[in-house]
Amino acid sequence: MTSPSGGPSVVLAVLTYRRPDDLAAVLPLLIEQVEAVDVAATVLVVDNDAAGAGAAAATAFGHLLVRAVVEPRPGIAAARNRALDEADADLLVFIDDDERPSPNWLSLLLETYRRSRPAGVVGPVISEFEIEPDAWITAGGFFVRQRHTTGTRVDVAATNNLLLELRRVRELGVRFDERFGITGGSDTLFTRQLTAGAGPLVWCDEAMVVDVVPASRVSRRWVVRRSYRFGNAWSRTSIALSHGRVARVGTRARLTGSGIARIAAGGVRWMVGVLTRSMTHRARGTRTWVRGLGMVAGAWGIVFAEYARPSASS
Repeated sequence: MTSPSGGPSVVLAVLTYRRPDDLAAVLPLLIEQVEAVDVAATVLVVDNDAAGAGAAAATAFGHLLVRAVVEPRPGIAAARNRALDEADADLLVFIDDDERPSPNWLSLLLETYRRSRPAGVVGPVISEFEIEPDAWITAGGFFVRQRHTTGTRVDVAATNNLLLELRRVRELGVRFDERFGITGGSDTLFTRQLTAGAGPLVWCDEAMVVDVVPASRVSRRWVVRRSYRFGNAWSRTSIALSHGRVARVGTRARLTGSGIARIAAGGVRWMVGVLTRSMTHRARGTRTWVRGLGMVAGAWGIVFAEYARPSASS
């Protein structure tokens, strides 16, 4: 795809799996985004359900700038790789189907990219809730994500608000590791590999998307499991980046030590919260020690399959 303005061409990829209402809500917003920029841009829907209902719905939407494909192999990593393969453009931008872009979001990502031509640009994700979280979840900051000043260089990112320069990705041969397809962490590993070979990503704090959090995720059990998974995935991606047996042994030892330190620090903070009746200390202490537990487990090969799907016979 060639941009008539001479600027970089863009494919805006949204991955979906059995969320027809979210897909129907986000598609018109993405079309507005691609129509507003001064370069050639299209929307690509990757449906990770072999039945293809999401792709059929996107096709039925009937817009020339929207194309849909089905990726039958289960797992978010396979769907992300399909987006890489299908993107006939200079830039690929990822957004989730349960997110909503802010006005001028795509333009702002492109503006930041044009300033220094980095390997990628990352924007913030802000959570909004279908139901109000309970006070313990809010106190623990479970849905608060890190933000930076625009122009800050970062070495790791998720794909829920990410622009990639495909030339660099393809030169390095970086792919999303499908061993992480049902566990999460393939985006963490991918961006760590990319920045190791192509230099850091750049932050754009104005290019914000809103994550619409369903009621099913606003529970203590869900946020604690997510904290464990973050620690688990971090250890597993760190080991995957270690080459050679000696390096892996050293990485396992370092991660085990870091995880134990988190467990201890979180436990102490939780106890302080109990003694002082501080909900913030109890909640944040829990978040810290659970993440540490996930790190230790991941360091020794224990895998948490957060995105496991039911078998056909179940």
